[in-house]
Amino acid sequence: MLLRLAYLAVMNAFALLRLLPMSDRDKDVEILALRHQITVLERQLGNDRPRFDPSDRAFLAALLHRLPLNVLRRLRLLVRPDTILRWHRDLLARRHAAQSRPKRPDRPRTVHSIRALVLRLARENPDWGYRRLHGELLVLGIKVAASTVWEILREAGIDPAPERACSTWADFLRSQAEALLACDFFETVTLTGARLYVLAVIEHANRRVRVRTRPPRG
Repeated sequence: MLLRLAYLAVMNAFALLRLLPMSDRDKDVEILALRHQITVLERQLGNDRPRFDPSDRAFLAALLHRLPLNVLRRLRLLVRPDTILRWHRDLLARRHAAQSRPKRPDRPRTVHSIRALVLRLARENPDWGYRRLHGELLVLGIKVAASTVWEILREAGIDPAPERACSTWADFLRSQAEALLACDFFETVTLTGARLYVLAVIEHANRRVRVRTRPPRG
């Protein structure tokens, strides 16, 4: 449309230059000839309405919209003067809509800290998929969409849904070491002959042992 509109503007500019050396009488004769040709064209069309493409509408609207309505009604046009004015209003509306359109219509980019956290969780837990990572973020109070987590992993070259079959018991222990405890409960007799109940707990993260003892009741 823009290319054709530029073509029409250039052609009519040359036509205007051609009219400059003409006298008013010659211009009037040409206008009468053009009006008569339009009359012949309307008679041949009959009931068929002439069709204008968008570039024709834009050119006619820009050319004629400044003329008063009574002057437009005296001109021999293939459309009504109200149609010309409506084309001009539509042209202004499209221009305003184009200028009001946001520069980035897509969603805003996720903040860097959240992206870094998602990638850290994915690297430290290679068997977690994007659904598990999304759930962990919600536990931490970070509200992002699961599709956003999937997109972050995909952009970083990490499989958003890795196979779980390759996960081993050692991998599970390493990933959950800080939350795992090994417990044992047993009974022993001291050197003095006293009987004690013993509860021993080992923390997998640091191998620290915690012991609680209690003598039997009664």
